[in-house]
Amino acid sequence: MVVIFCKTDSVTVMAAPMADNWSWFPALALGVSFVKCLFINAYHSTDFEVHRNWLAITHSLPVSKWYHENTSEWTLDYPPLFAWFEFGLSHVAQHFDRNMLQVENLNYASPATVLFQRLSVVFTDVVFIYSVRECCRCVRGQKGSGDVLNRPSFVLAVLLLWNFGLLIVDHIHFQYNGFLFGFLLLSVAKHLQSQHLQGALLFSILLNLKHIYLYVAPAYGIYLLRSYCFTQDNSDGSVRWRSFSLLRLVALGTIVVTVCALSFGPFIAMGQLPQVLSRLFPFKRGLCHAYWAPNIWALYNILDKILAILGVRLKLLQEAELPRASMTGGLVQEFQHSVLPSVSPSITLVCTLLSILPAVASIWRRPRGARGFLRCLLLCALASFMFGWHVHEKAILIAILPLSILAVESREDAGIFLVLSTTGHYSLFPLIFTPAELPIKVGLMLMFVIYSFTALRKLHSGPGSLLHPLESVYLLGLVVLGVACEVVVPLSPWQQKLPFLPLLATSVYCAVGVCYSFLRLYISLLREEKKKPKQQ
Repeated sequence: MVVIFCKTDSVTVMAAPMADNWSWFPALALGVSFVKCLFINAYHSTDFEVHRNWLAITHSLPVSKWYHENTSEWTLDYPPLFAWFEFGLSHVAQHFDRNMLQVENLNYASPATVLFQRLSVVFTDVVFIYSVRECCRCVRGQKGSGDVLNRPSFVLAVLLLWNFGLLIVDHIHFQYNGFLFGFLLLSVAKHLQSQHLQGALLFSILLNLKHIYLYVAPAYGIYLLRSYCFTQDNSDGSVRWRSFSLLRLVALGTIVVTVCALSFGPFIAMGQLPQVLSRLFPFKRGLCHAYWAPNIWALYNILDKILAILGVRLKLLQEAELPRASMTGGLVQEFQHSVLPSVSPSITLVCTLLSILPAVASIWRRPRGARGFLRCLLLCALASFMFGWHVHEKAILIAILPLSILAVESREDAGIFLVLSTTGHYSLFPLIFTPAELPIKVGLMLMFVIYSFTALRKLHSGPGSLLHPLESVYLLGLVVLGVACEVVVPLSPWQQKLPFLPLLATSVYCAVGVCYSFLRLYISLLREEKKKPKQQ
């Protein structure tokens, strides 16, 4: 029997014996890969055309025109490293259907094109599968139950590989989030294994693949500076300033600069950096996406609507002077609030920075190892989701997936995970709105929720429920909401009169659960900070 030891911070955690206990992993990964293939002919969103257009741009145009091409409205707006990723895919795509690589072939979706793009997501998910395996090897408590199905590593593998959000967003809606999350989780795993330079390299690559992961960059920056560049702490856990290692800082800086230079270097040399940045940060898109992400601004928007309606009813406001359906028309645009002050990008930035400040200050004052970093990463991800500008609903996965790791190790985190994952995953339902896919998304959601509740309950056996009574009542409310939005409204006259109503109801209801989970995570962080410092 071969036993692998996984070093996490200052302790060594014994991973499950490879020969006996890990033979299930390939079967689990292959199983979910086959399920993904069943969705090849399912509905796909406009993101399918987005990526087809990027294949065409990177294949048929010189590099100097990549970030200037605008034949399609779906212009290239990811960092250069992802553009090179599309360039590589395009050389495989030409063997399926060369017509997909013509820029002027807008909305081209031949059977061969669909097959290639679907399979490209499935095959690039190998990065995600490998990262899940690495995360599972570093989970604590591997020597618990003799039953493989009840081991933390197995439960974590299912929660990640069979994650409902990734299945519908990547393999029905269409995106490459699994490939990208693979780099994030692999980076987290490397930090759990105290391989910090590898973790920094992977995160630098990730940032140059998709800049949305700037959400969690503060957690990485502060953690590496405090726990890697400073090599020793005082007896009370505070930083020992004389232990600062300039060599380690230079090593980290070299990694970041090298990756960014390889990614942005050609565009800097061509004098196109401002053009690239204008594509990456389009602030004119408005505070909220066409479908409001379930965050604080969804609650702010609905409060503004309620106040506007009351103002008109009480004759304090003139209805003719109010903007009509400015926020509920399903359009991606700038808008003005009717009663409350309108929110600018600078305000969202300040709110985001203030909301992450306690988390990053915590890991600076009292580092609690890589798991303290992971908790800070979660709070940065959720804070950016809560207060960010033009946040997409899919960004909730940046918090849900890493939280899975803590959920299999801690009873309290398991409860938070159940609330956040159930709420966050349900908030993705509007992405798949076609009747044919309704049974698929409902079935997948139910299976994931049932497994999450039963597996985590067995894992954290003990008196009492993982959820408080009010949390259970709130989650049961999602059932009522789902029936209303998916069945009642579409069959009623409200569908024509108030087409945005199901989206609004979903966004606002789920925003309550996301905000609650954010507060609970912060409370758990502050509670842990009061404890006597100790290595994890």
